Amino acid sequence: MTAPNGRQADATGGDTVSAVVRQWQAVHPGLDTGPMEIIGRVNRCAALLQQAEDAPLRRAGLSRPEFDLLGALRRTGHELTPGDLSRETFSSGAAVTKRLKQLTERGLVERRGDTRDRRVAHVRLTDAGREIVDGILPEQLAYETAVLSVLDQERQDELAGLLGELLGQLEGRLGALRT
Repeated sequence: MTAPNGRQADATGGDTVSAVVRQWQAVHPGLDTGPMEIIGRVNRCAALLQQAEDAPLRRAGLSRPEFDLLGALRRTGHELTPGDLSRETFSSGAAVTKRLKQLTERGLVERRGDTRDRRVAHVRLTDAGREIVDGILPEQLAYETAVLSVLDQERQDELAGLLGELLGQLEGRLGALRT
């Protein structure tokens, strides 16, 4: 089936988005469902990956957002403020505050006040936090490799490049809209 823009519509696959696209094409045969085919699949993949709950993280008693916070502290290699962590992890300030409280109680991060501004806190990994990140990361990457193994390396590289290009454009466009 050819979409109005001349592209070949890819609604013949067996995934759930294909069924939705076929239904929309039956209701509105003149509409270009190409964007739905891409964005719908990206959203569906993201939802399925989130549902998988990242087995290595779960075994360590961490959620993905908690690991992302710990990972941001580890990969930057220095203390960060809660605001920095919010930007690094694409999380709200309230979500970061809640996660920091839990991670502090578990002894994985420490908070200290700023000497010049008492309203500012600085967060750093404890030795236990560093050990858990360094211990989980190889296992987590092996898990993610297994998830992606349905695609050969060439297809993974192609997908990473295309998603990187799209993400860069979206971040630039959305960033410009916020200023």
